[in-house]
Amino acid sequence: MKILFIHQNFPGQFRHLAPALAQRGHHVVAMTMQRVEELQWEGVTLVPYTVSRGSTKNIHPWIVDLETKTIRGEAAFHAMRQLRERGFYPDLVIAHPGWGESLFVKDVWPRTKLAIYCEFYYHAEGADVGFDPEFAPNDIELERCRIRLKNLNNILHFQIADAGISPTYWQASTFPEPFRKKITVIHDGINTEVVAPNPTASLAIKTSTEGPLLTLTRANQIVTFVNRNLEPYRGFHIFMRALPEILRRQPNVRILIVGGNGVSYGGAPDPRRYGGLRTWRDIFTAEVRPLIPDSDWARVHFLGNIPYHHFITLLQLSTVHVYLTYPFVLSWSLLEAMSAGCAIVASDTQPLHEVITHDETGRLVNFFDVQGLVEEVCKLLDDPPMRNQLGVKARHVAKINYDLRSVCLPRQIEWVEGMLGSLP
Repeated sequence: MKILFIHQNFPGQFRHLAPALAQRGHHVVAMTMQRVEELQWEGVTLVPYTVSRGSTKNIHPWIVDLETKTIRGEAAFHAMRQLRERGFYPDLVIAHPGWGESLFVKDVWPRTKLAIYCEFYYHAEGADVGFDPEFAPNDIELERCRIRLKNLNNILHFQIADAGISPTYWQASTFPEPFRKKITVIHDGINTEVVAPNPTASLAIKTSTEGPLLTLTRANQIVTFVNRNLEPYRGFHIFMRALPEILRRQPNVRILIVGGNGVSYGGAPDPRRYGGLRTWRDIFTAEVRPLIPDSDWARVHFLGNIPYHHFITLLQLSTVHVYLTYPFVLSWSLLEAMSAGCAIVASDTQPLHEVITHDETGRLVNFFDVQGLVEEVCKLLDDPPMRNQLGVKARHVAKINYDLRSVCLPRQIEWVEGMLGSLP
């Protein structure tokens, strides 16, 4: 069968599924906005495309998101027409609709089945928006209007998509009926053989720009915190506010923080509120630094974005791993931390309830409870048997529910081939 993947940053969530389908003999093509030097990747034919225009200057701010998605959808439309002119008629298109590229699939191939990756449906209440009072919208009624229009891309896809796939039940639950009935819940999968405990792991880090390398092992006390970007959506502000007391009470602990200085989900800092401080890292460092002596601050290490193999080593070294999030998309890094056997302290928010059971596979704490976070982290730092117990059970859950090779990928393939098998 002919299968087309559409993802602006391919492979994205389809990193394992697309090559696996190619290995099973399907003709797999993928459209991407990334620049590629080779047009073949693990049996997948790559079709790069670009947009021809930018957003309109001074357009109504509520419409910017839809216009951006329309521009990308149009670019993908022209690329799909070129594929059709070359004789390519896919039996199935699997797309991440989040950037709008798949809006016009059925206008090019009316009989082709379309399956979409259902990551998140936006809500003005009960999810991420307004969850954190510190960064709540100034006018919630205006925010409701903006969210309504932001969901237009989702709603337009509901009208044309034949099926959906979502990585967690909670994320699927954010989507409205009747489309929710079309969503199958299968996680992208974690390679639990690669992301596994390693008692001999070690990692060399720089303690300063010109300073010597510091080699860390399992003998060190290490608290880890990982975000794609350091921002409030993933609780960076809460974690930073916990550091002064954690460092004071734990004189041997080192804090390893991974993440960039940009924004992945929430908004950028408002310069009118924060003046010359342009990143969330700078803002919350400025807030807590006066409370931390130089000798303690020397044990806080910002590692930026690190290569994946170093990230795995980081998890293998972690004594306590902290994961915080608004009610939003669940991070792969949380499940990878479980697979690595980390003792985890996590926020008691809806996305976590599927994977962390308090006192069984981790410790849950109220997202906003800085003192509660301090207490849970310090308790685990002082309790090796409990850390081991939580880590062993966390890895067990990761293996039986989220293992890539034995659980998730087989189910994804079954989902795809089930759709292909029902074709006339």
